[in-house]
Amino acid sequence: MGAHTPRTAARDLRETAHAAQVRELTAAGALDDPAWRAAFAAVPRHVFVPYFWTGRGAGHERLWADDPDPEQRARWLRGVYTDAPLATRLRDGELLSSSSQPSLMAKMLEALEVRDGDNVLEIGAGTGYNAGLLCHRLGDGLVTTIDLDEEITESARAHLAQLGYRPAVVTGDGARGCPSRGPFDRIMVTCTLPLIPPAWLGQCRPGARILAPLSTGLIALTVRDAGFAEGRFLHTPAYFVPLRGATASPPPPAEAVRGLPYEMVENERFQFMLVLTWGVLHPREALDLWRAEGRPPRERFGVTVTPEGQWSWLDDPQGPYVWPLSPDTP
Repeated sequence: MGAHTPRTAARDLRETAHAAQVRELTAAGALDDPAWRAAFAAVPRHVFVPYFWTGRGAGHERLWADDPDPEQRARWLRGVYTDAPLATRLRDGELLSSSSQPSLMAKMLEALEVRDGDNVLEIGAGTGYNAGLLCHRLGDGLVTTIDLDEEITESARAHLAQLGYRPAVVTGDGARGCPSRGPFDRIMVTCTLPLIPPAWLGQCRPGARILAPLSTGLIALTVRDAGFAEGRFLHTPAYFVPLRGATASPPPPAEAVRGLPYEMVENERFQFMLVLTWGVLHPREALDLWRAEGRPPRERFGVTVTPEGQWSWLDDPQGPYVWPLSPDTP
């Protein structure tokens, strides 16, 4: 038997932590699909997150895999295999990229409803972890991931190559899609949007599925053709870094919710409706409607995308509750 060196001991700890997370996600019901369970078991998160940042403001601290302090290395490993999002890239204090919460990633991948042979575009390369999971499920040739920042795409490409995955990693504006790699059967978005970029629909096959964070939820759209898509929100809340580039939006003014009951401002389900009806309903009007309709959950809301515009709606796309979406939606 070979000697148990520090290097093999570290490898064993990482493998143990990785296996434990897969068991935890499975026990929590986040990995019901055996195909995605196998992907999470095969693709270790620590390869894609060699370091991350903790804290806020001036108190940011970097934890990394090769820290000379063994306790700091242990903190890094515990953080990597915690079911939480991790800040992986900051610039002047602004969060540019992160590794998403693994349980949310699992739910999104299952909700994407991929089939063997599907061609998938991921908007927001991040660390490359999500692309690695897609590669394991579908094969490298059917996966494209795009990001605006060349540093992010170079890093994602390197992480993927460590595990032998070589999907198309593209540097560009995700709002414009990637027509050279289409047509796509699935588009998965890992950054928050104010609107669905119309270019995506023209790069999809009829019947394609687009899964994207909008407001504070996940909209699952079915594409009919280059000019029309429609669908409902999933029940899952979702918070992501905003899409940078063509469809980035400003933050909401703090005074917008002044005067609302505090418990409503802090109510996560009401926040979802408030953002979805932004610029159409005054906050008090949104609150009155939300209460009158029995505090509707996300699944009762949907979105329609046409060449004439984009609308959110409650229960029925034909009304009576239909609101135009705005590029200024926070």
